[in-house]
Amino acid sequence: MTTRNKRSDTKFLMQGSILAMASIISRIVGLIYRVPLTATIGKTGNDYYGTAYEIYNIILLISSYSIPLAVSKLVSARMAKGHVKDANKVLHGALLFAFITGGSASLIVFFGAEFFTGSLLKTPLSAIALKVLAPTLLVVAILGVFRGFFQGLGTMIPSAISQIGEQIVNAIVSVVAANILFSYGKKVGGVLGNVKGYAAAYGAAGGTLGTSTGAAFALIFVMFIYFAFKKVFKKMMQKDKHRNSEGYNEIMSALILTIIPVLLSTTVYNISSIIDQGIFKNFALYQGHDANAISESWGVFTGQYKVLINVPLAIASAMAASTVPSLTAAFHSNDDALVKKQINMANRFVMVIAFPCCVGMMVLASPIMQLLFNDTEKSSGLMLMIGGCSIIFYSLSTLSNGILQGLDKMTIPVKNALIALVAHVAFLFLLMEVFDLHIYAVIIANAFYALLMCFLNQSAVLKYSGARIDIKKVFLAPLEASALMGVIVYLVYRLLYGLVSLNASSNVANFVACVVSIIAGVIVYFVSMLLFKGVDEETLMKFPGGTKLCSIAYSLHLLR
Repeated sequence: MTTRNKRSDTKFLMQGSILAMASIISRIVGLIYRVPLTATIGKTGNDYYGTAYEIYNIILLISSYSIPLAVSKLVSARMAKGHVKDANKVLHGALLFAFITGGSASLIVFFGAEFFTGSLLKTPLSAIALKVLAPTLLVVAILGVFRGFFQGLGTMIPSAISQIGEQIVNAIVSVVAANILFSYGKKVGGVLGNVKGYAAAYGAAGGTLGTSTGAAFALIFVMFIYFAFKKVFKKMMQKDKHRNSEGYNEIMSALILTIIPVLLSTTVYNISSIIDQGIFKNFALYQGHDANAISESWGVFTGQYKVLINVPLAIASAMAASTVPSLTAAFHSNDDALVKKQINMANRFVMVIAFPCCVGMMVLASPIMQLLFNDTEKSSGLMLMIGGCSIIFYSLSTLSNGILQGLDKMTIPVKNALIALVAHVAFLFLLMEVFDLHIYAVIIANAFYALLMCFLNQSAVLKYSGARIDIKKVFLAPLEASALMGVIVYLVYRLLYGLVSLNASSNVANFVACVVSIIAGVIVYFVSMLLFKGVDEETLMKFPGGTKLCSIAYSLHLLR
């Protein structure tokens, strides 16, 4: 491998690692604050909160979710050629696009809140939370442009820091506002004759207020970074002497032509969630299930199950975001060897995290639900146990989606997502109608959708890149290490829970057994991955804290 390739290689994985670590930290902060938030607003409040978010997310997908990826792709392609002025025009054109789409989306959501929540999703009280979220669509659209711009320049640090700051502000404001508005909702409910409903609805609105505040903080931060960097960027533009600079019409055309396939792909890819909610709630009511029970089940699904599943999926999302500009640059430079290398590395990185998270959550499903949400219902733990496998499928499909976009195969993920969505909806109807699986039908259908997307996308990646995945290092080694880890974690948990519960409450016993078994699992997995040759010194050095990890491995004689 050339020195240039090695440099690009290391930079690619390190940038991905930075964004991945930021995403993991953000998701952990998100998980932590959801514990007191859930304790305040309850399962019904989680339903209102989740419903508002489902509508917000789908409008966000349509209006601006694809902007960061499209901007990073276009900026990266122009910077690779030294066309700095054209990269600056991409930024300006994207900002105009963001103002138009984000502003329009905010107005549609605010004035259409009652229609979306009441008529479509049968959860009218969540309109309060949705209206609070509406202005965030404009803020996030502009924020996405700046994040995409910096990612296209090859640095993930502004995105990473702003992401963590956004989530911390979100956490603090959400918990405080939820408590204040929950109390206010009780008073409103007392007057209107629905104390529980309005308390939960206003509490959920407090939670969404945190999202708006966090996004505003992140935007202020990245704009500060941009203005601090502007002088340096102006000097870079002055050195750009290339002729035939692109006009704004060309830039806007390129931006729209890049955004549309990404938009279609991400929309189809993510729309399954809101379709699931519509099918599940309407079908369950038709089957005669209690409305409150339906609301609570969906509250657990969105407020507990999905929050947990999304923590490891942050790795795949971060790697996909870092893969696109890196692969685009390598692809446009006709560096086939680097393209293949990066595809293998990205898959390996994601699987090293996804497999142990999948096994760990399935083995400790009920204990984790009890530890984090004080939820001892068997049905809640069963959700996580059944759906844990989707972590691997979603991780691979999310990453491969980004890889295909980096290879300029923009329409393939759209076609694959459409195929998977049709199959997913048909499968969900079958599980609801024939087997009457209630909320478990949604979880199984989601795993099936992710599996199908994973297979279709990965097949396309291998076909168009010419890459060959190292099955042993990418899949078999983390699978074997995770299986061994799962057995040890289960045994340690059962042994400790049994011993501690003799002299302490079940909550204390569960806490001690969970913490110790997770620590034991991390140690077993690390050692096993080295023994099974899943990672080597070169790979460890490219991870955050790689020097320390290698030092530990050498001291244990696991590396030679």
